[in-house]
Amino acid sequence: MAGLATEAGSVPVDEPREPLRERVRDIGFWADWAAAIGLLAIVLVFGIASPSFLTLGNIEAMLVSAAILVVLAVGQAFVISTSGIDLSIASVMTFGAVVLGLLYAAGWPILFACAGGVLAAAAAGAVNGLLVAKGRVPDFVVTLGMFSAASGAALILSDGQPTDVVDPALLTLASGSVGPIGYSVIVAAVVAVLGHIVLFRTRFGVHVLATGGNAEGARAMGVRIGRVRLVVYLISGVLAGLAAILLVSRLGAAEPAINTTYLLNAIAAVVLGGVSLRGGRGSIAGPVLGALLLTALTNGLTLLGISQFYQPLAVGIVVVLAALLMRYQR
Repeated sequence: MAGLATEAGSVPVDEPREPLRERVRDIGFWADWAAAIGLLAIVLVFGIASPSFLTLGNIEAMLVSAAILVVLAVGQAFVISTSGIDLSIASVMTFGAVVLGLLYAAGWPILFACAGGVLAAAAAGAVNGLLVAKGRVPDFVVTLGMFSAASGAALILSDGQPTDVVDPALLTLASGSVGPIGYSVIVAAVVAVLGHIVLFRTRFGVHVLATGGNAEGARAMGVRIGRVRLVVYLISGVLAGLAAILLVSRLGAAEPAINTTYLLNAIAAVVLGGVSLRGGRGSIAGPVLGALLLTALTNGLTLLGISQFYQPLAVGIVVVLAALLMRYQR
């Protein structure tokens, strides 16, 4: 029925709904595909503005540079899908890298040194998860505290000095390739594929999204949300450890200095990828595209000779626009 009969006449109630639905669908489309559309736009703009942007060598360099951020973004996506956040992921990566470097300097084989770095990062992630899930401490407070604790531990263990890691096998991880595809890019791709399978093709993934969407409802349905939260922070820690291996292989050293750019960009990549900060809405492909977008944006600005001081500003503007799209979509 198009309207309700009243003394004043027919009042339409259904007719405005369809245009509203269309507007919501339009906003939803732009929010879901913001990272892909933004990446395409950046490629077109910088491809025209800089002749070297789309050269094979620069594309390979961008992919290698994005590999670390992709791995971190996948870990962050799991945490944010439960309506949490991991502010310690960059410092945990640094902590894992320092442990790796010290074990290597102590004479451990590179494989065991890498395993030690991953275990150290995983332990930090597990502590985050235990405090959030069992201690009921807000995730913001826990991970902010771990950010400081892990960075401090890295500085104490290394005495603030970088540790050289010049093992040929590890350095090959950054420099080697299969055709035009670098080993580190392959590692990041495998992490993304496995992350997608776990999040969307397993019972655990369903529980992750249910926990983020409605924790009390999930608990009523039998989901052990405490264990889910513990595991997602553990996943974040493990992937931070894997990112530490990629970072050390790229630098040839374990640097104890904090690199907050990775933390900010990992969260930004997840937001750009359409993952809701309120939880319940997850994606892996989106954060991967978001990581590629941020890497391409930084690379393009550098090629154009734009000061590094302006690059965080550009990243911030892009992230705020993506957040606005998600807000209107909700």
